[in-house]
Amino acid sequence: MTTKKMGFDRARWQERLDLLRASHHVPGAALAVLVEGEIHELASGVLHRGTGVEVTTDSVFQAGSIAKVYTATLVMQLVDAGELRLDSRVVDVLPGFAVADDEVTKSVTIGRLLSHTSGIAGDFTLDTGRGDDCLARYVEACANVGQDCPPGAVVSYCSTGYAILGRIVEVVTGQTWDDALRDRLLAPLGLEHSMTLPEEALRFRAAMSHLGERGTDPEPAPVWDMLPRSAGPSGRVLVTAADVVRFARMHLDGGTAPDGTRVLSAESAATMRRRVVDCLDVWSFMAHAWGYGWALYDWDGVAGYGHDGAVLGQFSYLRVVPGSGVVAALLTNGGGATGLFVDLFQELLGELAGVRMPDAFAPAAEPQPVDVAALAGTYEREGVRITLNERDGVPRLRWQLTGGNAGYSPPIEADLVTVSDTVLAMPGLGPVSAPWLPLVFGTLPDGTSYVYFGMRAAPKIA
Repeated sequence: MTTKKMGFDRARWQERLDLLRASHHVPGAALAVLVEGEIHELASGVLHRGTGVEVTTDSVFQAGSIAKVYTATLVMQLVDAGELRLDSRVVDVLPGFAVADDEVTKSVTIGRLLSHTSGIAGDFTLDTGRGDDCLARYVEACANVGQDCPPGAVVSYCSTGYAILGRIVEVVTGQTWDDALRDRLLAPLGLEHSMTLPEEALRFRAAMSHLGERGTDPEPAPVWDMLPRSAGPSGRVLVTAADVVRFARMHLDGGTAPDGTRVLSAESAATMRRRVVDCLDVWSFMAHAWGYGWALYDWDGVAGYGHDGAVLGQFSYLRVVPGSGVVAALLTNGGGATGLFVDLFQELLGELAGVRMPDAFAPAAEPQPVDVAALAGTYEREGVRITLNERDGVPRLRWQLTGGNAGYSPPIEADLVTVSDTVLAMPGLGPVSAPWLPLVFGTLPDGTSYVYFGMRAAPKIA
C-alpha cells in the first residue's frame, strides 16, 4: 500500500470540514487525525443551535457505542492479568447470572459477548437508577431476556452483552465500571477530556443533540441524554475527538501509551482485532467482519478497524488504518452525519492513508427486479416485529415494537426499494442520519430465514 501524500494541510481540511458539515445540515462537528505520529484537531459549527456556542477542539460529545471498545479493552486487561479468559463462561464469573434460555445461561462465554455472537436479545434497555448497583440490578433483570437468534449462528449486534461485560469488570475488579474505566484506562492514557457521567461533562463545553428530518437543519433535542447509567458500558463515553484518537493510538501502538506505559499486552491488542465472524450486512456498520470488540474493514485488500456510535442525534465515527499509521475520529451532534462522514473520510483516508472507503448504502437508480414474495413474511426478534409484504408491486415494511418496548414508538411503515435478491433498501426516516437503511436477508445454520435490520438478526416466524 502506498499513500498519495503524507502530512496534514490544516487549512485545506478545515475548509472541507466546514463545507461538508454545512451541506449535510450537521450543526457541529469535531475532527481529530493522527498522521505521521502527530494528532491534528479541527472543529466546526455550533454545539447548540439555540445558544450559538461554537464547537471547539476541547468540546465533549456523546460517542455512543464507541464505548464498547473501551469496555472490551478493560475485559482484555483482565485477560492479561489472568483473571478472565475468552472462553470463561459468564455464569462462572457472575454467580446467579441467567437469561431466559437455560442452555445459553449455562454456556455463553465472554468471547461470545465481545464478538456479538451470543444471540442474546441485543437492545434490552432498563433504567436501574443512578446508584453504583445499577449494573448489578441490570444483570439480575436479564433473567427474562430472550434470544434474537441461536448462539454462534451469526453476528447480531448486542448492546445487552456489553452491559453484562461491564458488570463482569465490576465483579472482578471490585470497582464500578465507571471507576475501573477511569483508573485503568483513561488515567494511564492521560485522557483528561474523557468521562462517563453527565455531571462530569459540566466541566467542559458539551455538545447538545439535535433532531429533525433528514435534509433540514435539526433543532436541539428536548433532553441532553436519554441513556440510563446501566447503558454506560455499551453506549456512553463522553469524549473529545482527540481523546478518541489517543485511545485508538494505544491500540495501534500495540497496547502502549506514548510515554511507554503498558496499558494492554500486544497479544491482547492483536486479539481484539482478530477476525472472529464475518458480517453478511456490510453496510449498517460498513464492517466486513467483527473481532473481540473492533469492527473490521476490508478496503480493497487493505485491512482496517474502528467503530461507530449513535445516541439521540449524536453520531461518532472512528477509523484506524494500521498499515499507514493513520487514525481519524469524527464526532457530530445531529443532521446528515453519515453523509458528512462518508464524504469527508473518503477524501481524508484516500489522501492520507491510500484507502478507498465505500460509498454510503443506497439502491441503484433503476431498482433490481426481485421476487419479493420469496422474502415476504413476519420476522421477529426480542421486542421487534418486522412484517414484509407487497402492495401494488412495491415491497412494504412494517416495523413494530413489541412486549415491554411497545410504548416507546408507534409502528413505522415504509415502501422499500429492491437492491438484489437478498437486499432491500428503506429510506432513512426521522432522526436517522443515513439516507438509506439496508435490510439484508440470510439463512441460519438450521435453515431458518432471517433479516438483518441495523445488523440485528430477526428470524422468520411466519
